[in-house]
Amino acid sequence: MLDEKEKYDGLLNEYRLIWNNRLLAGREEDSKEILLDAIKRELLDENSHPRIRKNKFVKYYFAIKRVMESTVSTDAKFKLIKLHNQIIAELSEE
Repeated sequence: MLDEKEKYDGLLNEYRLIWNNRLLAGREEDSKEILLDAIKRELLDENSHPRIRKNKFVKYYFAIKRVMESTVSTDAKFKLIKLHNQIIAELSEE
């Protein structure tokens, strides 16, 4: 059975396949923190100029669509969508 670090290392690598031009590590963190931060930044549209940012629900729709249309494994798709669901729920409570 994979430990949590190995699980997130693999999931982060799958996420990198979807976002192949995105820099995902600026600090020395574990893969779980890098992945969760990347998804949160994606949903908050922090990679776009402030004047053209979309709201988090529009970004959520496009993120899920991109994951579903990607070539990553079905298991990785499920796990990435689950993380997106968790983070959008947290952002909605704020």
